[in-house]
Amino acid sequence: MSTRNISPNVALITLILIAIDVYIFFALNKGLKNLKYKSLVKYSYFVAVVFGFIGYYFLYTDYINTPLQATSSKNIFIGFFFAFLVSKLVLIVILLAEDIYRFFHLIFLAIFNFFHKDDHKITAPGRRKFMRQTGLSLAAIPFTSMLYGITKGKYNFKVKNLKLTFENLPKAFDGFKLVQISDIHTGSFDSSEAITDAVNLINQQNADLILFTGDLVNNDSREIVPFISNFKELSAKNGVYSVLGNHDYGDYKSWNSEAEKQENHQLIHDFQKEMNFNLLNNENVIFSKDGDKIGLFGVENWGHKPFPKRGDLDKALKGAEDVPFKILMSHDPTHWKEKVIPHKTQFDLTLSGHTHGMQFGVDIPGFKWSPVKYLYPQWAGIYQEAKQYLYVNRGFGFIGFPGRAGIWPEITVIELSSSAV
Repeated sequence: MSTRNISPNVALITLILIAIDVYIFFALNKGLKNLKYKSLVKYSYFVAVVFGFIGYYFLYTDYINTPLQATSSKNIFIGFFFAFLVSKLVLIVILLAEDIYRFFHLIFLAIFNFFHKDDHKITAPGRRKFMRQTGLSLAAIPFTSMLYGITKGKYNFKVKNLKLTFENLPKAFDGFKLVQISDIHTGSFDSSEAITDAVNLINQQNADLILFTGDLVNNDSREIVPFISNFKELSAKNGVYSVLGNHDYGDYKSWNSEAEKQENHQLIHDFQKEMNFNLLNNENVIFSKDGDKIGLFGVENWGHKPFPKRGDLDKALKGAEDVPFKILMSHDPTHWKEKVIPHKTQFDLTLSGHTHGMQFGVDIPGFKWSPVKYLYPQWAGIYQEAKQYLYVNRGFGFIGFPGRAGIWPEITVIELSSSAV
């Protein structure tokens, strides 16, 4: 997902962040009066605020300077900023709700006393201890989960296994195994060892095809250089294939010239070739086995603004329109509803990524939720319309928030099954 339009007015955002801290501190301060270690709590809060603003500084300057590689220390500070901010937003909702109640309660008392001519002293009800404790308890949930996300969760790779049955899958390809990864975002990584472990885990799946559905980097193609040797180790019986995502075009970095940007774009092609990734830019490849055929199609990124619309299904289909079974790689899942489903040619299985599951949410058997679902109806897992399927991978890497909480990095294993067997 893009971070292109985030917070151009840093001064205004800084004032808002300070206002949030001041409001929360004074709202909670009354509850500290009888606390034995109230000074320690106050100092701890102050230190947390400082840590948060260091992370905010790194976040802002990183998006301006677009460094080629993250560091573990910066990721920790930036991650703490996000975790602390989300927890404060949860807390502030509780405190504001109570303040609104107290405000209207005060108005009611004033009106009541005015008409009854009583000598009652009009006072607003005090902030209730129960509400403070409830707010703090609820705020602790995202805070602790996000702290886990920036330390362990971001490399907590999960293998998702899925078996799909198709009437038109040729018999020779029954049991054909696809492994999908998406949204690598190498500029965010701070551990080569973790990536080595993930590559080994992918290879252990013994895939017939490894398919990468875009966003190799954050901003600059050179981000992949420290990890070329890692991803070059990926191995599948029929090779590794890839497409471009919205971040792979270099649109989120200020270049000195258009020629420099074009050089960067050429580099991403060169680096993918060096890693033995077969990049499909509105192209296709046909696989044959025992006289049967299936087609793999890859399109460039297609998404709603501000994302580029370069995907061309007609161009990708050229020369392979009559292949009986078609697999499409398209980075952005909105492409499926907008263009793939209405197309005159049926694509049996579309593989996408892009959403990352927002790197935050709940994903347990029988229930999944993330705020990203309100932006992308198809945001994680399998979707079906008539005889056409879409699978949205939750992403391999991370960007922005340097971690994952509840929505873990994913390696998808899809086994194709033929009902004609």
